[in-house]
Amino acid sequence: MSLTSAHWGTYHAHVKDGRLTSLSHFAEDSDPTEIGKGIVDVIDHESRIIGPMIRKSWLDYGPASHPERRGLDPFVRVSWDQADQIVAAELERVISAYGNEAIYAGSYGWASAGRFHHAQGQLHRFLNSIGGYTKSVNTYSFAAAEVIVPHVIGHFRNYIYNQTSWKSVRDHAKLFVAFGGVPLKNGQIGQGGLGRHIQKESILAAHQNGVEFVSVSPLRDDMIDDVNAEWMPIRPNSDTALMIGLCHTLFDQGLHDRSFLERYCVGFDAFADYLTGATDGLVKDAAWAAALCNIEVDAIKALAIKMAQSRTMLSFSWSLTRQAHGEQPFWAGITLAAMLGQIGLPGGGFGLGYSAVNTVGNDIQRLPVAAMPQGINGVSSFIPVARIADMLLNSGGEFDYDGARYLYPDIKMIYWAGGNPFHHHQDLNRLCAGWQKPETIIAHEWCWNALAKHADIVLPCTTTLERDDIAMSPMDNYFVSMQAAIAPVGDARDDFEIFRGIAARMGAEDAFTEGRNAEDWQRWLYDMTKQAAAQQGHELPGYDAFRDEGWFKLETPEEAHVMLADFRADPIANPLATPSGKIEIYSETIAGFNYDDCAAHPCWFVPPEWLGSPDCGTRLHLLGNQPTARLHSQLDHGSISRASKIEGHEPVKINRQDAAARGIENGDIVRLYNDRGACLCGAIVSDAVMQGVLIVSTGAWFDPDLSGTTGLSCHHGNPNVLTPDIGTSALAQGPAAHSCLVEVELWTGGPVAMTAHKPPVILDGRKTTG
Repeated sequence: MSLTSAHWGTYHAHVKDGRLTSLSHFAEDSDPTEIGKGIVDVIDHESRIIGPMIRKSWLDYGPASHPERRGLDPFVRVSWDQADQIVAAELERVISAYGNEAIYAGSYGWASAGRFHHAQGQLHRFLNSIGGYTKSVNTYSFAAAEVIVPHVIGHFRNYIYNQTSWKSVRDHAKLFVAFGGVPLKNGQIGQGGLGRHIQKESILAAHQNGVEFVSVSPLRDDMIDDVNAEWMPIRPNSDTALMIGLCHTLFDQGLHDRSFLERYCVGFDAFADYLTGATDGLVKDAAWAAALCNIEVDAIKALAIKMAQSRTMLSFSWSLTRQAHGEQPFWAGITLAAMLGQIGLPGGGFGLGYSAVNTVGNDIQRLPVAAMPQGINGVSSFIPVARIADMLLNSGGEFDYDGARYLYPDIKMIYWAGGNPFHHHQDLNRLCAGWQKPETIIAHEWCWNALAKHADIVLPCTTTLERDDIAMSPMDNYFVSMQAAIAPVGDARDDFEIFRGIAARMGAEDAFTEGRNAEDWQRWLYDMTKQAAAQQGHELPGYDAFRDEGWFKLETPEEAHVMLADFRADPIANPLATPSGKIEIYSETIAGFNYDDCAAHPCWFVPPEWLGSPDCGTRLHLLGNQPTARLHSQLDHGSISRASKIEGHEPVKINRQDAAARGIENGDIVRLYNDRGACLCGAIVSDAVMQGVLIVSTGAWFDPDLSGTTGLSCHHGNPNVLTPDIGTSALAQGPAAHSCLVEVELWTGGPVAMTAHKPPVILDGRKTTG
């Protein structure tokens, strides 16, 4: 029985006759998730990629041949010897003809847990060893926050996983107001592996200790019923208006903390003029906010007063950033917290997404865990991660980002390892158009998802159950020795070995491996971590003892962590990394950018979907939240995710009144559509979603209409065939998927072909080379 760890938990793997038969839960985890068990029936399924594959048109006619056939062509299986030679030669050709800048390897995605076998890190190290690549910056999860929050409090990454602990909330908070809720399904996940899920027990402990919860969300299910939260259904993308209305009530009634604003903040006077309408003639009071967010005036005023009278924690869901002007909710929320004056106090202030992942609010030691060195990238070009289609369709064009203007590079090769852009990205029809521009697309994958089917060269990689690794993360207290449970399926290789083989062909093997094999590197990573931990007073077991024992746990810190407590205690000795050293409610830096879609202080911008776009009229607001039965699109083809489908289609939650008006009943197959595309989903009629809103979880594998007969962009139910591919603003250029309106109707076209989980046609072209 082997031990392994994943982004969704730690498991024991059970094997019989060399085949994986089941996974059982780790005894330390009192609230385990079933997600991981979804791999059991697909690890050697027909969807498994069992050898190197090359798209037939590319193999027959060379690079740039028939790119419109990506996603349609059969694949030819070749040997590793052939694959290494072909990939090495193609890399050399592209670099020689166009330079390393022509290789895009943002390769965004979570891939698998494990400190060494981190696909994206291995890819970047390999490409840096041969000259570099065009990279991406930020994430689809919260790109707008990654850019705006450093302007406001100096850092983002330093705080997102270093927030006030649930223990502090439990013991000191009286009111917990969650903009976007506290979705426990999201908290099933923890980057890099996790030993114990803590979100459910933490929120229940806070409730049992008297903390009152308010959930501001279009979806009631974003807060568990057990805490008896007040549900305030809010019009999607109007949270900023509500926050500003709350700020006005605090200011108007003299409930704001003047001394905190004066000592710890800059720019409040300018924001106050905005609240009162002194700058634009429009008073941003509770009545103004109520008309925008569909919440009663009295409810807004009462909430503001209650927040001022209580030790209050404000939580801002990551989802708030994924809308047009997604920078504003976090900035307005931090400003609201500053006006309450509780930042840096136990149980008070603000949090950046409790239960967005298991890490947020966890009491962890935060050790400096070593990572695989990636070397130096010799290329300076980059894009914001969600602007990939813009780059492919507009090479040489200009784009703004965080105060500067850049040019999109001309990409000739995409190299992807560890993610699925046909899950993450918006307006997939537009992405497909851009996907035809590069001459060659290479992907490492273990199963035939949309990325693999739309690549030219597919190199089969192992799963975590087929290799040794270490789950050790600065965001979790558990260290787990991940043990290979079965031999690699087919001819699959781990990413390190794949790159080693290609590097050897290019004369870069020593630069890539530094003379170490996979086991040597894992020992090195652990030893470096052990040394760094010792410097902080933590003695970790030796490497061999750790491997023998299988896992260990760091002691939980005795004191509950309070974010920004040091700053509050002494803002002179512990200044923030902002130009002023304080919380910047007004940013002179951003003012200097002169952006018309991101002002110098928090502002309300009318969402574009409200402004007479083709989406307007009687359409419903589509929100794509995180799924319950998988992580993003990972294991969508597994048994756990498949069981959540309705006749094989991704579910859509629809309000009972909206369903009745369209003749839709529970379990019906329905067509969602707008000017960008159309997909099929299975209806769940529910009072838990507010009227005017549809909920479709992201991650259903992209399943386009290959026959061209159904008129559907996706048979399976991928909501990103409907979402807009626009940036949040010129500041962050983050994804704005939630700025999306659609219509829904009964599907009358009968059953459609479902091919998302099926492999393409595969031909055998293996041969021995001398």
